Amino acid sequence: MKNELFHLGPLTIYGYGTMIALGILAACLMISLRAKKEGADEDMAFHLVIVSLTGGFLAAKLTYWIINWQEIAADPYFIVDTIQDGFVVMGGLAGGIAACLAACRRRNLSFGRYFDLFMPCVALGQGFGRLGCLLAGCCYGKTAAHRPWIIFQDSPFAPDGIPLVPVQAYSSLLDFANCAFLLLYGTWLKSRGRYVDGKVGCMYLMLYSTGRFFLEFLRGDIERGFVSVLSTSQLLSLLAGGAGAAAYAVLTSAKTK
Repeated sequence: MKNELFHLGPLTIYGYGTMIALGILAACLMISLRAKKEGADEDMAFHLVIVSLTGGFLAAKLTYWIINWQEIAADPYFIVDTIQDGFVVMGGLAGGIAACLAACRRRNLSFGRYFDLFMPCVALGQGFGRLGCLLAGCCYGKTAAHRPWIIFQDSPFAPDGIPLVPVQAYSSLLDFANCAFLLLYGTWLKSRGRYVDGKVGCMYLMLYSTGRFFLEFLRGDIERGFVSVLSTSQLLSLLAGGAGAAAYAVLTSAKTK
């Protein structure tokens, strides 16, 4: 894969940043379309998007530093060196949701409504983001004994010239599939009279966490940190998936009473 896509004079256009930008753009466009369809306030929706992105970014960065506390203890300048790279997606997801929840409560808005509105769009954005990882070579897979595999030649992250499991591609496909399923699931719930604000968002947490948990077994990078035999992201996936399942059960029970 090639992270340097092309040059515009002295400016280099990188695949990772391009995919992240495309993901955010696609997610925002979908949010706009869904807000109009659902009759939600577009201005408020995008205010919550900014709040969520800010909270998610800060939480993703903070989680990364917490995971690498030993490096920081040995050399505090590690914080400065990693200010532009090193983020934990699961930490960012939790931070974004928490920030959105706090903003909704402060403005007396239905968190569940915006949770459902946003999460299919988040899955879409994540799909593009993982394509960026594929181009850059970060979040790479284990050494592959059998096809399919991917070989990096000039990656600042992945080992070059070694067949690796294309875990970034698998993750991207799951994210896009998650987006499509959540859209269809929300429509199905409404057609059957089973829709409750928050159920689609909870389903996202369950699906994404399950996929992420098992994909972690295919990862070859060790920078994401470990807690005993589980990676940090696997532990966070268990917590997020469990929270999503518990909230989904509560919403379902409330609907049937």
